Amino acid sequence: MKKTFFYIALGLALVAANSCRKLDNYPGPNAMLQGQVIDTLTGKHLQSEVSGDNGNGTRIKLLETSWSDNPTPLYLATKQDGTYSNTKIFAATYVMTAEGAFVPMVQTTPVGVDRSQTVVVKPGVNTVNFEVEPFLEVAWVGDPVLNANGTITARCKVTRGTDNPAFQQNVTDLWLFLSPTEYVGNNNYDNHYSVHIAFAGITGNDILGDTVTLTTVGGSLPPKDYFLRIGSRIDYGLKQYNYSEPLKLNVPAK
Repeated sequence: MKKTFFYIALGLALVAANSCRKLDNYPGPNAMLQGQVIDTLTGKHLQSEVSGDNGNGTRIKLLETSWSDNPTPLYLATKQDGTYSNTKIFAATYVMTAEGAFVPMVQTTPVGVDRSQTVVVKPGVNTVNFEVEPFLEVAWVGDPVLNANGTITARCKVTRGTDNPAFQQNVTDLWLFLSPTEYVGNNNYDNHYSVHIAFAGITGNDILGDTVTLTTVGGSLPPKDYFLRIGSRIDYGLKQYNYSEPLKLNVPAK
């Protein structure tokens, strides 16, 4: 009797193992998806933070419609220069949008807007770009300067990136972010030396179009390479930042 039970159990185990082999016998991802998020006003890559599924930077949203009318979203991270690349994508049909500190590509209010792209992703390399209107344009005015006392002074200008009044909320923050790594922004900065100005109500709108001067705090900077970046944001949605390009400045040893 024990032998009978043993052979039954062995047979069931073999069937289960064989079933698992069949379930796992699907082809893996065979497509690469790459592209860039472009600022429609400047024609340049939209600056952001390194992002992910839960990140505050720009991300690419994919809805695979090949198998479902109500698919679970898949998100691709972007680099801080507005480019993205992922080699682990299944060939299929996707509805794609970009999400970040810019006018939403899909809107239900105040008017219906749908600028999503339906893309048939094929095996091999696929390129999909997005053009967006950032909430704010953030730019350097000249290069940052190392002062005699070891601080850094930078000048910048912030302007509206869209003329759509539905996305012209009050400016709430202005930062001079400082970091010893190139991945500088609200997600990575040295809080001992970075400069933050918070605005209440409409007061932040006064900086729009003007050249603003910012000087690092915390005294003399230790000698090393620093990466600097200006960030600003409006009071909308997730309150994500718009950014300037990062710049590198060396503080030499005395």
